[in-house]
Amino acid sequence: MSTGILSAVSDLHVSYTENRDVVNDLRPSSDADWLLVAGDVAERFSSIEWALGVLRERWAKVIWAPGNHELWTPPDDPVQLRGVDRYEALVELCRRLDVLTPEDPYPTWEGPDGPVVIAPLMTLYDYTFRPPGCATKEEGLAYAHQTGVVCTDEYLLHPDPYPTRDDWCRARIELTAGRLDALDPALPTVLVGHYPLVRTPTDVLRFPEFAQWCGTEATADWHTRYRAQVMVYGHLHIPRTTHYDGVRFEEVSLGYPREWKPRNRPHGLPRQILPGRSAG
Repeated sequence: MSTGILSAVSDLHVSYTENRDVVNDLRPSSDADWLLVAGDVAERFSSIEWALGVLRERWAKVIWAPGNHELWTPPDDPVQLRGVDRYEALVELCRRLDVLTPEDPYPTWEGPDGPVVIAPLMTLYDYTFRPPGCATKEEGLAYAHQTGVVCTDEYLLHPDPYPTRDDWCRARIELTAGRLDALDPALPTVLVGHYPLVRTPTDVLRFPEFAQWCGTEATADWHTRYRAQVMVYGHLHIPRTTHYDGVRFEEVSLGYPREWKPRNRPHGLPRQILPGRSAG
């Protein structure tokens, strides 16, 4: 029995009016479709609630994994929670909207080729995607500051109560790996996270020093270890389909208007994930 089409989006950034218009226009192909949202919906709680609410009204099931922007504490957001408290409040917001999160039981999508476990991930990054020649986090950050390519996370994404973002990342990796290890080994997965599980997708970044805010080497084998049919991610604002170790990776971001407007097919969202697509 098919539950329709499993589709995905990320990096909706609905603080931009043009992007809000895109969200208003997004539609499923049937009442049975599911939607994966791989982070960076917005920064302010009110905008996140609006966008996820609109999507949940239209899709049979919506599954969200956080991006870095949701975890920011912007000075103009009435919700001034930081770090883990902010993330937990986002989880509660999603639950009020009937949107699944990384803290909920992983759902099973019944597709035409059999059941697939959908696992949304909250893993962050630990500065192990370092610039060439940088042996430590400190060297990588120093190089980024020297070039002027520094992620806003350094100022707005607080790790409280963890001392650092990489400490928070390590805790999330341990927790998430434990849950994935407990899955039925007979079932394939779709892994959904804001960051790619492997570093290779970041090789096309215009500024390679930005890669250190794009994931962790600790997940480098997760797509094979956890039997992924597809790995869905965003963050890079470079929508494309690639394959690593025979696993399809889908970068499904909308991005900023200046990025998607010039394209021949401006956004092509939502992107179909399953049933399977040919490489593109």
